[in-house]
Amino acid sequence: MAAKKVLIVEDDKKIADLLSDYLTMAGFKTSVLNHGDEVIPEVRNNPPDLIILDVMLPGKDGITICSEIRTFSKVPILICTAMTQEIDRILGLEIGADDYICKPFSPREVVARVKAVLRRFPDDQNESVLAVGPIIIKSLSHTVIISGKQLDLTPNEFELLKTMAAYPGRVFTRSDLVSILKRNCHGGDIRIIDTHMKNLRKKIEDRSEHADIIKTVYGIGYSLDVSSDAFEQKESQMNSLH
Repeated sequence: MAAKKVLIVEDDKKIADLLSDYLTMAGFKTSVLNHGDEVIPEVRNNPPDLIILDVMLPGKDGITICSEIRTFSKVPILICTAMTQEIDRILGLEIGADDYICKPFSPREVVARVKAVLRRFPDDQNESVLAVGPIIIKSLSHTVIISGKQLDLTPNEFELLKTMAAYPGRVFTRSDLVSILKRNCHGGDIRIIDTHMKNLRKKIEDRSEHADIIKTVYGIGYSLDVSSDAFEQKESQMNSLH
């Protein structure tokens, strides 16, 4: 089994190197970032298995980064900070961190915490992958790839696309889709479904030529059209432009 990838986000080079050394000895593959503004692009482009995230960073702070990551990924996050007040620990956990460790800390304790957090998450080999048409959906990591490019979706958009992709061609009423969101604790009402679909189409259009993969069935709802004829027609249209 491939070594788990741990991203260390820490602006103190000595601490970062120490953590990297201990985690490497424990069998993990590590990478290090020391600036907050670098984290989101790295997580999107090279998703790690776990993030060790310092709170006080140049650029974006760790709390902001954690909150932003939770809009598109469920990757485990271990917050590290020198702020020991209870309110800071509560804040760190409430915005989506999976564990919290205060400085100064033992590198061995961090390794133990990393192992403990990862035990709560299924291995990558158990990742549920749904491939339909040009779309690949990874449920555990909440990753969607279309035509080889990753989409940045909100939790609501992800749930709606995953639901339709599981039953391509089926027409879902707006009430059906609202029920899906409520069942997955994301809330929503019938009026907002149209907005979610509009945003989904825009994001798909920005990353591929398949914005029309989401079909509106007037007076009823929506469906995902991944029929071969539809894609052959799209390919023919694209070729005619060259």
